[in-house]
Amino acid sequence: MEELARLAGITVRTLRFYRERKLIPPPRREGRIAWYDDHHLARLRTIAALLERGHTLSGIAELADAFDHGRDVGDLLGIGEPTEETPVRLTPEELAARFEGEVTPENLAAAMELGYLGTDGDELVHISHRLLDVSSALVREGIPLAEVLDAGKRVRDHADALAELFADVILRHATTEDLARLRPLARSVVEAELSLALDRRLRMRPDEDQRS
Repeated sequence: MEELARLAGITVRTLRFYRERKLIPPPRREGRIAWYDDHHLARLRTIAALLERGHTLSGIAELADAFDHGRDVGDLLGIGEPTEETPVRLTPEELAARFEGEVTPENLAAAMELGYLGTDGDELVHISHRLLDVSSALVREGIPLAEVLDAGKRVRDHADALAELFADVILRHATTEDLARLRPLARSVVEAELSLALDRRLRMRPDEDQRS
């Protein structure tokens, strides 16, 4: 316990308090010896990052309970199960390999807050295989994961507005069942408009570079 507290940068008293609040899972016991591992340390670092971002211990305890009992973290965060995206299960080591040097407590907390990432026992669960692949590809290109996550948060705001726009158009003339059936059309419109917008942006770049 003393070694875990030292590595996490907290006091043994704080660690005992977290254990009493069930913010961390119990240690593995062999007789009178209690063994903590890297998963406990990762949880403590995530708790610290969440506290720094303004989360309360009660809210963190609710998330921890969801993680430890395999409940749907997305529901707790107001995101819910994806209907087309494929969740991905991976170990902490596999996540670290995808984002080498970028899996910090702050980035973990940001990914959890977005609903991208949760835990189920010893495994991590990412809500979308496509988002995971794109995020890791951007990081490999040299873009910091913190900026990728911030961009994802802003894209979500725009995506919510686009989804509301499409739903309003459809529901003025059809039913909710039609909305579910026609959702590929909405995706195609967004993909085409984004492609055209990127073309316009790329055409603007040479002029901007000359002015600068």
